[in-house]
Amino acid sequence: MLLQLFITFFKIGCFTIGGGYAMVPVIQREIVENKKWISEDEFLDAIALTNSLPGPLATNTATYVGYRMAGIIGAITGVLATALPSFLIILAIAILFTSIKDSLVIQNIFSGIRPAVVSLIIFAVIKLAKAIGLKSKNLIISLGTLFGIIFLNIHPIVAVIISAVLGFFFFREEAKEQ
Repeated sequence: MLLQLFITFFKIGCFTIGGGYAMVPVIQREIVENKKWISEDEFLDAIALTNSLPGPLATNTATYVGYRMAGIIGAITGVLATALPSFLIILAIAILFTSIKDSLVIQNIFSGIRPAVVSLIIFAVIKLAKAIGLKSKNLIISLGTLFGIIFLNIHPIVAVIISAVLGFFFFREEAKEQ
């Protein structure tokens, strides 16, 4: 199990270009659809939880899933597997940076990667929006949070806390019924 966990999160870590949000579809496909380690609902809960914690989303998610699969050693394995590719790539870039920073080829490669990252983030948003459903309560919290961050300059951490409080009050009746 630990080797499979390491390989899966190492593979995810190798392609964490654009940060955790861009990786949500990759993580979801690997751990929910391919490996079936957790359900779609639990994945959404994990993303909500790991998003509200400090640190990179991919690493936090690896910690959560690793712990869920194999306890503390699984959490450590998931974190190391996710972080190792970034560490190795950054180390290589640091060693080679001065010789490649002005390369037109490198600049063109990054010009192509940037719009792909934006597309991955948009895809993740659409997929997560479909998964939570188009309930009026979800839309109120989502649009209110977006409005607050964009127009009222509310810090994302404050927005998450406010959304958690709203979620508690909005959904407590549904929780009682279940």
